[in-house]
Amino acid sequence: MKPIVIAIDGPAASGKGTLARRLAAAFNLPYLDTGLLYRVVGRRVLDHGGNPTDPDIATAQARGLGRLDLGRDDLRTPEVDLAASAVASIATVRAALLDFQRNFAANAGAVLDGRDIGTIVFPQAAVKLFVTASLDVRAQRRFAERQAQGLAATLDAVRADLAARDEADRTRAAAPLRPADDAHVLDTSTLDADHAFAAAAAWVNQALAKV
Repeated sequence: MKPIVIAIDGPAASGKGTLARRLAAAFNLPYLDTGLLYRVVGRRVLDHGGNPTDPDIATAQARGLGRLDLGRDDLRTPEVDLAASAVASIATVRAALLDFQRNFAANAGAVLDGRDIGTIVFPQAAVKLFVTASLDVRAQRRFAERQAQGLAATLDAVRADLAARDEADRTRAAAPLRPADDAHVLDTSTLDADHAFAAAAAWVNQALAKV
């Protein structure tokens, strides 16, 4: 049987990460947060005193990425948010990370979440979800995360950062953020985690029944 791949895309703070992890557990599949790969690259560039917008530096760090990097505890800061968005716009960085993502799901399938899983990484995925939410809702969620982490932030600043990242993700030349043509769009603006999971799981079961 062909390995099952569930591709989950969407903007930051839409709830796609939480949803993807729960779906992976429910369907007994490995899980990969592909956004973490870009965070690692951005972090590595910053660690070496480089500019995340420099294609040569960012691509070199992407090619040197290892699995141990994914366990770092300094990947979810505002500085890394911006660095990750910058390196993600570089085509050679995305190309360097493409094989990593595809190899991850090659044998046992996987649930992968990111911004171009259904459009670029696994356009042939059996199930594609595009998870979204309003900017205000996503800003409230990210602000709550920052507070829980003890990081200094204001709601207005978080909202502005998300809006800027949305614009960069949507307009970049390399794999812009958009739903795949055959993706199911799930708006979580009015859904808590349990209701979002129930809706997504129902769609996954429906899609898998057609495979």
